[in-house]
Amino acid sequence: MGTDIHDHEETHMEHRRIIGMDLGVVSDHVVAICDHTGTTLAKRRCRPTRSSLEAIEAAALAEAPEGTRLEVVIEPTGAAWMPVAVFFCRRGHTVYRVSSQKAADLRRFLSRHAKSNAIDALTLARLAIVDREHLVALELPSAELAALTRRARAADALTEQIAARKTRLRELARHAMPTVDTVFTNKIGNADIAVLERYGDPRAILRLGPKRLASFIARVSRGQHGAARAAAWLAVARDALELYDAEPAVPLADIAAELATEARLIRLLVAERDTHVRAREQAYAKADPTALARSLPGVAEAGGPMLVAAMGNPARFTNGAAFKAFTGLAPRANGTGDADAKGQAMSKAGSSRLRDQLVCSANVARRLDPQLAQVYWVQMVERGAHHTKAVCVVAARLAERAWATMARDQPYVIRDIDGTPVSPAEARRIIAERYHVPEEVRRRRRSRNHRRAGKAPQGVLEAHG
Repeated sequence: MGTDIHDHEETHMEHRRIIGMDLGVVSDHVVAICDHTGTTLAKRRCRPTRSSLEAIEAAALAEAPEGTRLEVVIEPTGAAWMPVAVFFCRRGHTVYRVSSQKAADLRRFLSRHAKSNAIDALTLARLAIVDREHLVALELPSAELAALTRRARAADALTEQIAARKTRLRELARHAMPTVDTVFTNKIGNADIAVLERYGDPRAILRLGPKRLASFIARVSRGQHGAARAAAWLAVARDALELYDAEPAVPLADIAAELATEARLIRLLVAERDTHVRAREQAYAKADPTALARSLPGVAEAGGPMLVAAMGNPARFTNGAAFKAFTGLAPRANGTGDADAKGQAMSKAGSSRLRDQLVCSANVARRLDPQLAQVYWVQMVERGAHHTKAVCVVAARLAERAWATMARDQPYVIRDIDGTPVSPAEARRIIAERYHVPEEVRRRRRSRNHRRAGKAPQGVLEAHG
C-alpha cells in the first residue's frame, strides 16, 4: 500500500506543470511554462482577460495527463496579481504568491546579473521546484475577509499619511515659531492643530490675546486645555517675533498659509480614516466574531483586524513556524553540511505592514505576558541583543502563538513560565520581579561599541541576580 502511494506521488511529480508569470502593470504579462525538472516547455505573453488567460492554461496543459493541476507562481505586483489569482484559483489550480525578495535571490543566480522579463518568469516557475516546501498556496478570501483586508489596509495607510502630515505640520510650526516644541507635550493634539490652522502666524496669536485664545483652545479641546496652553502659545509667539523682528526672509503670513493647508488636510485624512475604521470594525466582527486575535497580548484595535486579514484561513499554514516564515520574522536560512548558522537576520518576506504591526504588538506584549517577557529578558541580558532585535524575537514568538490561537479557535490565555494561568496583575508582578532588564544593561546595549554577539558577561548576570 505504501509503495502504491509513493508511486502515485512520483507520477504526480513527473507530470507537474508550472507557470511562472512576470506581471506587467501597463504591459503584457510574460509567461514561462515548465515541467517538474524546470525545463522550459513554452513561453508566452498574456493580458488580464479571460480569453488570454485561457490560452495560457491550454498551452500549459497541452500533452499533460487529464486532471493535471497547474501551479502558478506570481509576485504581488500592485493590483496586477489579483485577476490572475482569481482566474486560476477558480479553475481549480494552485497559485503561489511569493515575496519579491525571494524571487530576486534566485533571479540573481539564474540571470548572472542580466535581467530580462523572460528570466523573471522562468525564475518564478523554478521557485516552485527549488523552494516548494516553503511556498504557501494562495486562497481567495471570503467576502468578509476581503472586506476586512481592504478596510484594514485603507485605515492603516491613512494613519501613516496622518503621521507624515503631522510631522510636516510640526516642522512648519518650528519655522514660524522656533520654540514651539515647548507647547507640545508628547504629540500634536487636536487643539494644537486647530491653533496652527487659524493662527499659524505668531502675530495673529498675539493679536488674539490670552482671554480669547484660552476660550478658543478650551472649545476645540472640549475643556481639556485652556489658560495654561494659551499662555504657552503666547510665549512662543513672543519669542518668534523678538527673534525674527520682521525679517523679510521669514514670510510669516505665507508659512501660516501652509500651516492652515496641512491642518485642513489632517482633518480630512482623520475623517476618512475614521470612516474606514468603522467599516473595518463591522467586517472584523464578521470575520472574527469571538475576537480571538484581540485576545493576544499587545494585539489591540488595529492589530487584530490586520492579523486576521493577513492570515486568512489558518489551515493553509502547516504550523506556527510556517506562519512565522510567512510574516518574514523567521531568520534566513544559512547552513553548511549538518550545521545551521545561528543569529541570522530575519527574512523580511511577506507583508511589511503585518510585520511592523507584530513588532509593535510584541513591544507591548513583553510587558503583559511572562513567557514573552522571559524571551525578551534572555535576549537582552543573556545573549547581548539590543532592544530592537530582542523585540523582533518576541514578535516571531507572538506570530507563532497567533497562528495557534486562530487554528485552535480558542482565546489566548496569559500563563506563567510553568503554564499556570495568571491574572493581568499577577503577570505584571511576575515580570517586574523576574524579568526586569536593568538600566545598566540597556545603556550597554544602546552603545555602538557593545558586543553584538554571544552571551553577556557573567558580571551582568550576577548583578541582575
